[in-house]
Formats: sequence, structure tokens, C-alpha cells
Amino acid sequence: MFRFLSAAVLVSSITGWGLAQAQTPPTSPAAPVRPVRPPPPTRDPHTPGYVKATELPDGANPPIHVDGNFIQGPTYSPAPETVVQEGVPQGEIFNFTMESKDSKFYPGIAREAGTFARPDPADPSKLLISSHPAPYTRKVAVYVPKQYVAGTVAPFIVGADGPDKLLFQTLDNLIAQKRLPAMIAVSIGNGSGDGQGSQRGLEYDTMSGRYADFVEEEVLPLVEKIAKVKLTKDPEGRATMGGSSGGSAALIMAWYHPERYHRVLTYSGTYVYQQWPYNPETPTGAWEFHKTLIPNSPKKPIRLWMQVGDRDNLSTRDDYHDWVLANENMAKVLAAKGYHYQFVFSKNCGHTDRAVKQQTLPQALEYIWQGYKAK
Repeated sequence: MFRFLSAAVLVSSITGWGLAQAQTPPTSPAAPVRPVRPPPPTRDPHTPGYVKATELPDGANPPIHVDGNFIQGPTYSPAPETVVQEGVPQGEIFNFTMESKDSKFYPGIAREAGTFARPDPADPSKLLISSHPAPYTRKVAVYVPKQYVAGTVAPFIVGADGPDKLLFQTLDNLIAQKRLPAMIAVSIGNGSGDGQGSQRGLEYDTMSGRYADFVEEEVLPLVEKIAKVKLTKDPEGRATMGGSSGGSAALIMAWYHPERYHRVLTYSGTYVYQQWPYNPETPTGAWEFHKTLIPNSPKKPIRLWMQVGDRDNLSTRDDYHDWVLANENMAKVLAAKGYHYQFVFSKNCGHTDRAVKQQTLPQALEYIWQGYKAK
């Protein structure tokens, strides 16, 4: 049985078709067409109000032992650690699927076809969505390095929107070079769709510990069973990563469960207002990270690497949908609270730009795993 979300607006219709002879069947109204979104403008990293940042030579990445803000680009080349290297042991990949009917956390929803989020006339800060229960199948890929010793407890990283072959290949090389511990990678596919009213949006943009609980109680036990590994309970040995809303989900997991995760890596993090259903405790969704949550909360034991592009997403429907400004604001509040973080502003770069990820992923992984010592 599917659960209905009380905050959802569920819309369904059944159209009766006349069967009388010589009667022309009625035509359905055309589905509304979303206006074409103009391409995002190119933002200048030296815009007044943005954080002061160190400008790197073209093609360079920030040094892994230095916190702070950096500007890179405008050209990018894949790091050698992201491609297959001769003689490097290759990890084993285990693939499995998860069905919505088996989940107590996410039985499945989808937005009605041809409909979009629209402001509530009574309160423009809230959105009206037409959604309905819908099943899904989720893909999960588990990377186990060749160096893993059966029966031992291993550190691991959880990634969103998987499977992530680039991550797996990079781990092969960094583990072989002893630049990272021999860790498991759990790459979890989303439950389908995107944005408000979708299963992906519900999982990734909701400001709560629910997605982390889903991973802990439903995904990780299957990982240990299917891949025959043991995963550490030490939060110092657990990391999260993702891009776009998967990036905000990565920080959400650590923020609401710092007893589980201390290390976070995000590309084009969606630290904006994508949350649905509306939550009065976090009225502007992940925008609240830099607006209220981080400034007004005690410092948490989280180390964060984050990146944004100069042509990253921008929507002018309200004041809470500028991805560049959101990440700039994140850098400000993280610095003010004394967090260990690294913020990279990438020139000549779009949203979750693959070329940037290919160049920066090895150093980003090394940065977030600094100081790790297995217990």
C-alpha cells in the first residue's frame, strides 16, 4: 500500500468517453508547457559581496592541506587518477536494485505529468504541487577495493545519483597510491523524477534526517549482505557526496546526523529553496543552511569541500534560487563559524560540470579525508 503525504496536493481525473454513434470524442486540453528558461548568466567571482578567494593558475586545483576559498579555470583536464592506470588493482562492483514496495521510508511519489510547481496564491512562499503515489526501482552500486580484507570493518563514502563510475575509478588509483584508506563506495540511485513533487526531490531536498535514516536502515544492511563487507560505525570513517540536489542531500545527511557522518563533498550544491512539502521549521529549504542553521547552531564536526560554476543555475522566481550566491553564502558562514572547508569557484563552468569533476575529484576526496585514522 502507498502512503499519502498529508502536505501533498493529489490530483486525479477520469474522463468518460462518449460511445454514441456520430459523436465526436472530446479532445483533452494540451498540457501546459513550461517556459524556456534562459541560460544562466556568467557570474564574476570578484562580484562585490562574494567571498575573497585565491585565484589559481589555469588548470590547477587548490592544495589539499589549505582551507578557504579558491578560483580555478577557465580550462580543465582530467586528472590522471580518474582514468585506468596500468598495474593498479581494480575494485569489484556489486549491483543490485531496491523496490519502492519494500521501503518504509519512501513508498514512492511522482508529479502529475505536464504539471509544475506553482506559488500558492494565499502564500507565495509555499508551492502547490500535483502529485500521486507511484512505484519506482532504485539502482545501487557498491565498490569494494581490491585491498579490502574480508571480515574487517571499513570506512566508506555514500554517493547520490549513482552509479558513479568516475568515483570508483578514482578510488582505485588513490587507494593504490595510499592517498586514501581502502574504503567502500556506496553509490545510490535516486527514486526517479526531479524537483518538487518528485521522489528525487522528496529524498534530496527535504530538510530532515529521513534520507540518512533510509540509507542507514534500508541501504547499508543490504550493502553488507550483498557485497560481504563490514561498514564502520565511526562517523570519522563515513563520508557523503553528491551534485546539485544530491549535494544538498549529502550535507543534510551529515547535518542532521553528525553522529554518523563527518565528511561531505558537493558539486553545485543546491543550497536553495527546493524543499517540498513546506516545513515551517525550515521555510526556505536548504537556503536555511546559510541563512539560519549554520550561523545560529554550535559548530558541528563536519569537514566540507564544495564547488560551484560561474554559469551555475539561476531562477528569478524568488530570492532563493541563485546557486552561485547560495554557495558563496555557504563559504561566508562556514568561515565565520570556524569550519574546515574548501570552496572552489570554477570559471567557464556550468551546473555539475563533468570536466570540473574529472579534474578536481581526486584532490577533493583527499581534502575531506584528511586526518582520518581507523579506530
